Order: sequence, then C-alpha cells, then structure tokens
Amino acid sequence: IVLDNGLRALLISDYSGPAGSEDEDSDGEDEDSKLTLYSVCVFQSAAALCVGVGSFSDPSDLPGLAHFLEHMVFMGSEKYPSENGFDAFLKKHGGSDNASTDCERTVFQFDIQRKNFKERAIDRAFLCLPFCPSEYQLAKPSDSHRKEMLFGGLAKPGHPMGKFCWGNAETLKHEPKEKKINVYKRLRAFWKKHYSAHYMTLAVQSKEKLDTLEKWVREIFTVVIFQSFGVYVFNTVCFFPVVPVRKVHALNITWALPPQEMYYRVKPLHYISWLIGHEGTGSILSVLRKKCWALALFGGNSETGFDQNTTYSIFSISITLTDEGFQNFYETRWPEQRMYEEIQKIEANEFHYQEQIDPIEYVEDICENMQLFPKEDFLTGDQLMFEFDPEVSSTLVISGALSLLTPEKANLMLLSPEHEGQCPLREKWFGTQYSVEDIQQEWMEQWTGNLKLNSELTLPAENKFIATDFTLKPSDCPDTEFPVRIADSERGCLWYKKDNKFKIPKAYIRFHLISPVIQQSAKNVVLFDLLVNILGHHLAEPAYEADVAQLEYKLTAGEHGLVIKVKGFNHKLALLFHLIIDHLTDFSASPDVFSMFTEQLKKTYFNILIKPEKLGKDVRLLILEHSRWSMVEKYQALTDGLTTDELMDFSRNFRAELYAEGLVQGNLSSADSEQFLQYFSKLPAEVPVMFRVVELPLKHHICKVKSLSKGDANSEVTVYYQSGPKLLREHTLMELLVMHMEEPCFDFLRTKETLGYHVYPTCRNTSGVLGFSVTVETQATKFNTELVELKIEEFLASFGETLNSLSEEAFSTQVTALVKLKECEDTHLGEEVDRNWAEVVTQQFVFDRLNREIEALKKMTRAELISWFKEHQGQNSRKLSVHVVGFGAEEKDCEAGDEKQEKEDSSCSTYGEVSKLTFLPASPRIAGAVAIMDISAFIEGLPLFPYHKIVE
Repeated sequence: IVLDNGLRALLISDYSGPAGSEDEDSDGEDEDSKLTLYSVCVFQSAAALCVGVGSFSDPSDLPGLAHFLEHMVFMGSEKYPSENGFDAFLKKHGGSDNASTDCERTVFQFDIQRKNFKERAIDRAFLCLPFCPSEYQLAKPSDSHRKEMLFGGLAKPGHPMGKFCWGNAETLKHEPKEKKINVYKRLRAFWKKHYSAHYMTLAVQSKEKLDTLEKWVREIFTVVIFQSFGVYVFNTVCFFPVVPVRKVHALNITWALPPQEMYYRVKPLHYISWLIGHEGTGSILSVLRKKCWALALFGGNSETGFDQNTTYSIFSISITLTDEGFQNFYETRWPEQRMYEEIQKIEANEFHYQEQIDPIEYVEDICENMQLFPKEDFLTGDQLMFEFDPEVSSTLVISGALSLLTPEKANLMLLSPEHEGQCPLREKWFGTQYSVEDIQQEWMEQWTGNLKLNSELTLPAENKFIATDFTLKPSDCPDTEFPVRIADSERGCLWYKKDNKFKIPKAYIRFHLISPVIQQSAKNVVLFDLLVNILGHHLAEPAYEADVAQLEYKLTAGEHGLVIKVKGFNHKLALLFHLIIDHLTDFSASPDVFSMFTEQLKKTYFNILIKPEKLGKDVRLLILEHSRWSMVEKYQALTDGLTTDELMDFSRNFRAELYAEGLVQGNLSSADSEQFLQYFSKLPAEVPVMFRVVELPLKHHICKVKSLSKGDANSEVTVYYQSGPKLLREHTLMELLVMHMEEPCFDFLRTKETLGYHVYPTCRNTSGVLGFSVTVETQATKFNTELVELKIEEFLASFGETLNSLSEEAFSTQVTALVKLKECEDTHLGEEVDRNWAEVVTQQFVFDRLNREIEALKKMTRAELISWFKEHQGQNSRKLSVHVVGFGAEEKDCEAGDEKQEKEDSSCSTYGEVSKLTFLPASPRIAGAVAIMDISAFIEGLPLFPYHKIVE
C-alpha cells in the first residue's frame, strides 16, 4: 500500500483462523498454515523501516551524522521521552530491536509479542526524534573497515565515498565545539530533511488480517513528516602496500564500475563472481592451491552500501595468500549459457524450498528490497536470476561488465605484516599504515600482453550434486515429538527424527567423532587443529560443487572431537557425507601443505589472541576448567616446531580411537540414516566427559592481563559470579534474572556512564557449572578497567534495590514474556535441529528441555529470584573478574619521527609477543580483591566440582 504522505508499506499476514484468533492466547493455526513459506512465531510480530538516506548524505563538516542519528532514534521520543524506554518495553515483552546505517540507507527493526505490537510498540518506534558511545573504536582494529577507509580516499574530490561515515567524538563533539557548530540543531535539521515519508519503506509482519494491518499502518504512519555524483571512478589507479592489524597476507584487486543495480534481473556481477570465485577443478583457486600460494579466493560484489549504490558498483578479487604466495603475488593473472542456466536452477531450487526466516530478519530484508526493486520483485529481486537471452541484452550486460575488468582500471592492495616499517603514510581516521606506488611498467606489460592462458584453467564441469528428486519420503518408524535412539553399538550411537512438520526435501546430518587422544597435550590439540584444517583444504575442491548446489558442510575442531555438519537437499546429501568420511579415512599431508598450514595456524592463533574479547574468554576458561590447554599454550607448542610425521601419527591414533555420536533429522528414513554410522570404528574406552570445573573460593579474585594487541586501546572487563552444579530449574531462574537485568544494565553502563559500546549480562554454563556475568568493552584511553569494575558493582547494587522493589505484576509480566519466547514454534527445521544437537553434543539428551523449563518458570516466585541474586552476588560470593587491559594514551605517544622512543618502546610495533601473558597487579581501590598473578599457582589445590549435567 502507499499512504497519502508517500510512504510505501508491505503488509505480511500470517493470519490463519476465524476472527477470534486475534486473541493472543488463541493462535488459530491448523497444520496447513505451518507450511507457509514465511510462517512466524505464534506470538512474535515484527516491523522494519528503511529510510533512503545514509552516510553519503553526511554534511561535510559533520562526518558520521547519519550514523549518530540512527543511534538516537530508539532512545526516546516526544510522546515517549524515557531514555531506553522503547528498549526496556521490548525486553519486558520478549522483543528485540536493532538498526544499521549504510551509505544510502538506514534501517530500523524490532519484534515483540503480538499482543503488544500495535498499541504499544509500532506507536513508540520510528516516529519522533529525541534529544551514546560509537562503534568507531571497536571498528578500528578491523582490517575490512580499514580497507574501506583506504578505498574511500581514492575517490575523486567531493565524492561521498571518501567521507568518514562512522563518526566519533572528534567529528561530532570536539571539532564542532571549536567551530561553534550546534550539533543538536544540525541533527534536527538533518532529520527533518531526510526522514521523510517519501524516502521511507515499511515492512510489517504479524498474525493479523491484512485489513487490520493496513488500518494500523494508516493510523500511525500517516503522521510521518522531504545530488547526483555521476559515475564514480578511482581518482588514481595504484599499488598499495598496507600493514594490517591481523597477521595475514592478502591481495585485493578492485575495480569501480558504473552502477549495476538496474541489471538485477540478469545479475552480471553475480554471474562473473561464480566463474572467478569458483573453487572446483580447473578454477583459479585450484591452480593457486596446487602451488601452495593461496588459501582462499573471493570474487564479486558484497552488495553492501559501500560496494553497491547509485553512484558505482565495486567488483573485487580478494585472495588470502600463503607466505610463498605473498612472495609471488605479481605472477597471478587475472561465458557460457549452460553455466548461467545451472546457476538459475540452483538458486530457483533454493528459493522454492527455502526454510522460513525469523520475522525480524525478513521484514528488514524486505523493507530494503522495496527501495531497490519494483513491487512485483520485492520478494525475489535479490535472490533469483530471471533471464538469460544469448541473442540480446543479457550477454551484452555481462560482456559489458567483463570489458571493464582490465588491468589498466584495477587498484591493487597488498596487505602483509612484512610491510611494517616500509609504509610512511597513515590513513586519517583508522591510522592504517600504507604507501602508494605506481604499478610497475613491467607488471602492466606482462598483464596486458599476449599471455598464454594457463592450460589448467577450465570452465566448471556439470554439477553432479544438483538435486532433482524433491519427493517427501514416507516414514518407516512411528512419528515422535523428539529424537529417538535408533542405533547404539560399539561404533557409537545415532539419534533420529523424521521431519513431519516443515515437510521440505531437506535433511541435517551431524556427527561428533570423539577421541581421548586430543586433550592429552597442548601439542595434540594443535595437531588436531592442523588435521581439521588440512582435511578442509583437501575437501575444498572436490566438495565445492556440493557447496554450489546448496549442500552445506562444516568441519569444526571441538574440544573433544571432530564435529561434522552436513545439510541441504537430501537427494544428494549422502554423496557429500561419504566424500568427507573417505577423505578423513585416507588422510595425508604433503610437506608443502603441512608447512603452509603450520604457518597459517600461527597467524590464526595470533589473530584470535589480539582480540580482547577472545583473550578474556581464554583466560577465564583457563582458570575455571581443569586441564584445559590455553590458546597461548597452543601458540607456544606450534612455535616450538612440529613435523609431518607427528601429524600422521596423531591422525592414525585419532582414527583408531573414535566414538561417534550422531543426529539425523529431516526428509530421510531411519534405514537411510543408519548407514551414516557404519563408517566409524570402536573406541576401546569410555566416552570422555567434558572438562571438570574449579570451585572458586568464597572471595573476590581478579586476573588482569595486558592486551596482546600492541597499540589497541580496546579493553574488556568481565565480572563472573559462580553458582555451581545446579538443576535445570536454577538455570531457568538465572535466565529470568538476566532478562530482568539486560535493559537496566545497558541503560546504566552504556547510556548513562558511557563506558563502552558493548555492554551485556549473560548466563554462563561452563561444562555444567552455572554462573552469570556482566561484560563491558571499553577503551583504555578513556577509562581504566578497575573504574569499569567499580561501575559494574555500582550497577549490580542498584539493580539489587530495583529487584527488591519489583512488583508481583512486573515479575509476572517478565515470566510470561520468557514463557512465550520458549513457547514460540520453530520458524524452520534448522532451529529444531540446533536445539536437539546441543543435547547430543553435550551428552545430556534432555530433548524436552524447553517443556521442563516452561513448567519450572510457571512455578517460580518473585521471592526466589530476589533470594538467588542476593545469595550469588553478596559478600561471600564466588567472584572472578577478568580484565584485558588495552593500551592507554601514554603508551601510544611514540611518533614515527621519534627514533629514540621507537627504539626504546617496542609497543610502537603492531605485532608483539603473544607466547606469554603479562599479568598486572590489582589496585587497592577494588576492596578485598585478590590478584591472580599466576594461574597455575592459583588453581593448584582448589577443589573440583563433580562432572554435572543440567537436568532434573
């Protein structure tokens, strides 16, 4: 529908019953309604609003204004002035919200229980601007964001691509103050100019009739209050050596093309990316892998606002290089109707049989599509390839795009830590070190000359993994609500459930191949990581066609075994599973491949350790979990040196002692499913249990470690309260507590104290031992971690008072919201599989856990909640604080020209030592805290909780 003010709205009704079904307690569903493509959770409704304005419209003197405005919209309004009031309302009624700013669009979305959707939710959102910390600091260590900012600098003067779209305190506070700019006034003016109904598209999804939804939208949204840049080209075409944050070698070849959005029915860049990014036999990546030069290759357009908008479209080839590939990068050089029709068929199959999407995600996608496509293609414009006419326009569109992908129009960006000390330039906002060089004449002559095409490069062969049989299999065993064990032998056990609810021709196969040899030493854990990485490398080429045909597989090195996940159309799924197991059975590693992945794994460990949130988790679990091998120990074992023979010995030992636990769910019979278990051999020992957990003393311990990312100001503080091995009922009570805590925690620590962008409480289930924590990610240049901890304690004290004054009505409302969330029907088969798999992989097998939790919630009392919080957060609590301390301003004062300081202070280097932790003492300001200066010494002699499963 189009409102009188110009706003376009798409109304999505999942109504399926008589008028009485509009009562929240009567969903009016019948079995057929569950088969609709976009069925929603019984109680959840969702809305999303897209405004056709983004960072490209920022005023030149206020970079980041559009992003700042996005953050303000949900913070209150003239009608509902309370800060965080909307967020608090959503949390109270089981909902959520989010927003994002792109180059030319800004999207707001929320979901909530259906009964509160119209009167108290839509009416609060989107309409009036009120008058927070930014993601900018968190984005600084991201190489992808740094790359975008560098590319922005290549734009012609005046093009919005060069704008600093994030915004920070410098651009939105300090500089405007110096220039006497009234940011509040300019923000209001920006809102009035751009947040106009004519620029807006709205998508609303709920279980009401379409007439009801239309009435609501017309009532509420009728009150909503109205430069061309030409085709973008790079200002210069150059070669850019860049120093990345992570340890990685990567080559990015980038072209700026005229806008391609109008060709969405042909999708020329999508087609070209299939050919360039193909990973099967005869592909570019296949040739590079054989040389051990590359690990991954992506070719195409990401379809973000930065990559595709009304002024240009980016096409890029990104190659993750090995050390040898980095040395030889300049040697890499860079259609047919059958291929196009094959892609069409694959994507049409996937669209026709796609699983349902959560309402909040669906309305977000659709309201953006409404800005891009005519109404007949709102649902399909971004997914289907509509036409290929070899005689007319289609080939012209594709060949036209191909003709622009020439060496003369390409920019090359080479990221490598080896460039450190050789890049004198620094990008203004993110501080990225880089240099600009002309592309060498001999390279250009080589690339543009009559080079002979590599004989190993070929077009992909016909894909044998494309499904053609979509029939639904009859069940060969009684239908059950939960999985049943259909096999339990010396090889392992298998759980099975036939899908009789969603009725799609797809299936999920999951196996956990458990072996006791993995955790015997840090070296074995590293060898296992190597085995899984090399196995994935060997599978990449033969299994790529399956991936193209929408059969997905994932190999994960779990703590106790290899996790194999396979899903997709069941017709050819067994073919893919057998391929994986055959490669595992015949595992081998050549010296070149072993060397390549040893170096790559060092980079992987390093890149994990330099992230404060990952390091904080590693330290916390190293303290809590007995006999755990830390990431630092794994890094040290890897740098000490490993051999190919050691890997092969490990792989034989691993395969000799396997126990398989599996789950098969979907459109497969039980007889078909049992075949998957036949591959595995017997484990001549008991199945290993999960880690045992240390029982913390009844006092406050604090472990402070220095960040391993030199020069990164991001810090993280996690305050953890251990409860102990508990029953399911107490886990549910803790969930309720955290649900009560979420909004006040956000309001106190982020909105009012402005400590950081990421602020959250969470439940912790550490190998069966319960606890809860509060985490704040902050910046060392603004706050020290001990101040943050004191503020967390201040929040918890104030929350305790809030909890004491909690009314029975408010308590009951929150219980009802959590019950409704747990009662929500799964929107697609994958949700049900994930829940069942969690029971199998943790060996708990409580498949009716949700039902038990709902029953526990209905019996819970306000007094129990208050008592539990007081008991676990009081003076005698088992409390552990983990601080990862970023680098403060005083540690970053080394300037490029200050040679003496550079010589004396190694913190100027991007890459530091990550093979050991630097422990810091605790300040007396945190009263009673005992510093942990040596983790091994601290946990030695502490009692261990018995191994525990959270069941009744």
